[in-house]
Formats: sequence, structure tokens, C-alpha cells
Amino acid sequence: MIKNTTGQALKVIPLGGLHEIGKNTCVFEYGDEIILLDAGLAFPTDGMHGVNIVLPDMTYLRENSHKIKGMIVTHGHEDHIGGIPYHLKQFEIPVIYGPRLAMALLAGKLEEAGVSHRTELRTVRPRDMVRIGKNFLVEYIRNTHSMADSFTVAIHTPVGILIHTGDFKIDHTPVDGEHFDFQKLAEYGEKGVLCLISDSTNSEVPGFTASERSVYPNLDRIIAQATGRVMVTTFASSVHRLQIVLELAKKNNRYVGVVGRSMLNVIAHCRNLGYIKCEDNIFKPLKEIRNLPDDKVLILTTGSQGEPMAAMTRIANGEHHELKIRKGDTIIFSANPIPGNTIAVVNTIDKLMMLGANVVYGRDKGIHVSGHGCQEDQKLMINMTRPKFFLPVHGEHRMLVQHSKTAQSMGIPASNMVIIDNGDVVELTENSMRVGGKVPSGIELVDSSRSGVVKANVLKERQQLAGDGAVTVAAALNWEGKLVAKPEVHLKGVVTSADRTEVIRLITQTIETILSDRWSEFVKPATNADSQVDVDWVGVQTQIEKAIARVLRRELQSNPMLVFLMQIPEEAVRSETVQKQLSIEAPKLASSVPSPVPAPVNKVTGRRRPRTAAKVASVVS
Repeated sequence: MIKNTTGQALKVIPLGGLHEIGKNTCVFEYGDEIILLDAGLAFPTDGMHGVNIVLPDMTYLRENSHKIKGMIVTHGHEDHIGGIPYHLKQFEIPVIYGPRLAMALLAGKLEEAGVSHRTELRTVRPRDMVRIGKNFLVEYIRNTHSMADSFTVAIHTPVGILIHTGDFKIDHTPVDGEHFDFQKLAEYGEKGVLCLISDSTNSEVPGFTASERSVYPNLDRIIAQATGRVMVTTFASSVHRLQIVLELAKKNNRYVGVVGRSMLNVIAHCRNLGYIKCEDNIFKPLKEIRNLPDDKVLILTTGSQGEPMAAMTRIANGEHHELKIRKGDTIIFSANPIPGNTIAVVNTIDKLMMLGANVVYGRDKGIHVSGHGCQEDQKLMINMTRPKFFLPVHGEHRMLVQHSKTAQSMGIPASNMVIIDNGDVVELTENSMRVGGKVPSGIELVDSSRSGVVKANVLKERQQLAGDGAVTVAAALNWEGKLVAKPEVHLKGVVTSADRTEVIRLITQTIETILSDRWSEFVKPATNADSQVDVDWVGVQTQIEKAIARVLRRELQSNPMLVFLMQIPEEAVRSETVQKQLSIEAPKLASSVPSPVPAPVNKVTGRRRPRTAAKVASVVS
């Protein structure tokens, strides 16, 4: 590596994954070069109406896209690669390095999004080293996680070596036989690690995280005892869990049906790459599954988190067109709810039980283990790498605090670690670590159509609609500032004890009052020679909207969304003098006009729209 002779600091800038679960994204910057480590997404909370996914604010990278030299991907979970297709629509990433499985999943995402031409995907294997730019050299170190083909990375920089753990746990009996590369980590510990950047997800949980193999006997017992169909829902990306379920299906003489696009996609890629091993004939299409005896059927499905559009949720709601719950079905939730999803999961379980299913769920059943290390796993990581500085990431605030306490118990001074938030800039030199500023951070919300970003004001409007409903008011005005007809008022989703007729009367009265008392404020001398006055229609609409909003808050004791539609005349009338002159001269000139000019037809109503005085005058003259 090029040695740091200028005293320049390496900047570590997390844009996601801190004080939250998900959208893990980190920037490493030295001089005029930037590399990214992962770019994930998160899922919306209950208040994010119509939002499909949540991304980190990428303003900093958009503004510094010319510095980006490449990206490192640690593994293929959505909270680490799900945001990449969206970011590539905004800026190019010259090259993305990552494990074979992650790159296979990512290639499909980029092709679907139409951005595969904006980067180059390169696969890596354990202990491969890749150079990105002139300041970064990265070695991939095999670790163990809930997803196959997962890595910790050693990042060589001019200021020293950084170890980023990625997501990890210490699993001594991995399902795929790919063991954690403790030897390589220990070698880095001997060489000297400047900073350890470590996963904090389970930092509050004492002990070691159980091996993935530990769920095998419990799942085996439940499936063997089931007399009807078995449905297993888990994360589609939990490759080791899928392998275990397929092994148990064969052991218990059951054919497997797969439901859910992401589940089908992951299984197909994993079988091609050898991460899932099973016979072809174990799988059956759903049309054939329906004709098999119930005790010969096992269905793998998505929806373990109660996602509204996931297969298990639609089955529970009776909305799935191919699968319906039968009395005697056994449904296994082989996953724990992610924080924020608990209510959705519980509601799904309740509905399944009401339909007659036997639902197996809960931590006490031993049918799920975490993919993240607990306190003893984290201690072992610290002990092997022996870092000078420590930076906890990937977790909510309390998790980061607890992880820092664990690191202190391992001998790292409190002065050699910082607890930061998304957007904070950590500056590292050979002898120092400090927070040196902040870059734009926050969230970008992608609409359920996946075609656009939901701005803050749009989200606020959706929340307002959900909370207080909407009031629409339509009024037609003439050039004298009078209502042409009684306003149309509609209340949608508004709950109120007030009499609706009285509310409508007050709104009408409010409009009339504004027009009669303040009309002169909006009238000004005309710039058009054919008319006498111009009207500030925008000002009229704004003042009427404000007045109606005050009435609604007062009368309804709530704040519904107000939609005010104002119809105005098409053009100004001529001056009174011109009009009077026309009224006198028009009969004299009538004989010279061959026939009346027909009024234009309104394209909406089909009726003829009367011409204004200005139009008639132009015809007669």
C-alpha cells in the first residue's frame, strides 16, 4: 500500500445501518477516492403509507460520484445489496466485487432495473484480494452467517488495516461445511489492526449464538408428527434453513412446492452454484401438489414477516389464488419478527389459526436461530483481531452502546471508540480516531410502484389522509368576484360530531366573505389593452384555502387534508365603455354579419360554452 506521508485522515462515513436495523451502507474515503461497502435497504414502518422500501439518503455520493472507484459486497441479504439497483440509476459504480451468490442475485436485480450497463460485477472467493483505486486493497475472509457465501473483509489503506466484520456469527458446525476462517483473522491480529468495525445486532444477548444445525431436530420432530400438509415460512435468503427443510422433506417422504418469487429465485441460484443440494424430483408445481395426499406435501413460502403482499399473508387473508388453508395444516414460522414487524406477524398467525391451521412459532420452539453473533461471539472477534480502535455498527443505539461496553471489557479504552449516527464522518489516522463532521443523511422512500421517490411532503399528506380524512371544495368564480353557483363540498373519511350541513354552510359563507371583503386586494390594472383589470387568482385561491382550513380545524376539531378546486373564467371582459358601445352599435352592424358564430363546444360536457364579451366584440368589429 501507499504509505500515508501527508498526515491525511481516512474517512469512514456510514450512511445507513446505525440506530436502526437495515439499509447497511458505508463509505470509505481517502483523498480523491471513495469505495462503498454494501448498499442495502430497509422495510417501511406502519406510518409510511404506500411506501415499498426505504433507502439511505445518497446525496453525498451523488455530489461526489466522480470519486467513486468501486464497491465491496459482503453477502447477498437485501439489507446489504437491495439498494444497489436504485443507486445505479443516480450514479455509476465502476466495479462491484462480491461473493458468487450475492453477485448472482444482484445480476438479476440490475437486469430487471435496466442498469446492468452502469457497473461491472466481479466474483470473489475466500482469501481473494482485490485492488480498488490506488489507496484500497481488500481481502475477503470467509465467515459464517444465516446466508451462504458470507464474508468479513480486511481493508488495507494508507493509514492502516481496517476489519469490517459484515454480518457474522461463530458457527462451528455450518450446514454447508464452509467454516469461519479464524486463522486469517488471527493473522491480521498479529500484524496489527487499526480499527475493527463490527456487527452489533445481538450485542444485548449473552452467550454464543446457536449453530444453524440446532434447528434440525426440532423441525424434524414437528414435520414427522404432522398428519396434514406442512407449510414452512422463513426468509428466502436463509439458504442454510432452506437446505435443512429440503433434507427433512426427503426424510419424511414429502414433495416440495415453492411459493413466492424471491424464494424461487434464491433456490434456483443456490442450486446452480451448489449451495443447495437436493434431487430434482423433490419439487412439484403447485398444480400437481394439490392432487397429492396431504401427508405427502411440504410447501416453502415467503411471508415470515407479515409483509402485506407476501405469499403467507395472502394465504392467511384467503387471497391466494392457488393455496387455501385446510383444517389440519401445520404451519411453521421458522423466523423471528424483525423489530417493527411483530404486529403484522401476530395478525397473520391469528388469521391462520382461525382458519383451522396448527401454527408453530416462537423462540421457545427452537425452530429459528439468529444469523448474528451474541456477546461471546463478539468477544471472540475482538480477541482475534485485537484492534487499536473500535467502531460498533449495524444496530440500534442501545445495541451500539452495549457493544462498546463489551469492547471495553476486552481491554479497548473508551477513548479509542466512538458511537456515531448515520452521516457522521469518522476520521482515522495511525494514532487518532475522531468524529470530524457530518454529511447529509436520512432516508429516501420508494413508492410501491417502484417508479419514484416519495418526498417528505407527499408522505405527510398520506399520513394526514390516513389520520383525518379529506375535504374537497369546488367553487366557480366570475370576473366580478362572485360565486357563479353554490360550492360543491365533500367530506371523505372525516369523523365529526358536527352537522355536515352546517359545515358546508360555513364553508360557503367563508368563501363569500373573503370575496366580498378582500376582492379589491386581488384586482390590479390590466397589462392587456383589451381588458380593464387583471386578477391575482393564485392569491384568491390561497386566501380562500387558508380561511377554509381555519373553519375546518375549528368545527371538526381535526386537521383533514383540504383539496380546493377553483374554476375561473377564461379571459377578461373589455372595459365598460367598449361594452356600452357594442350594445349600441351591434344592431346596426348585425345585417353585415352573415350568420351568428357558434359558441365553442365544451369537450367534457358536450354543451356549447357561451363566448365572453371580448370574443363577441372581436367578431362583430
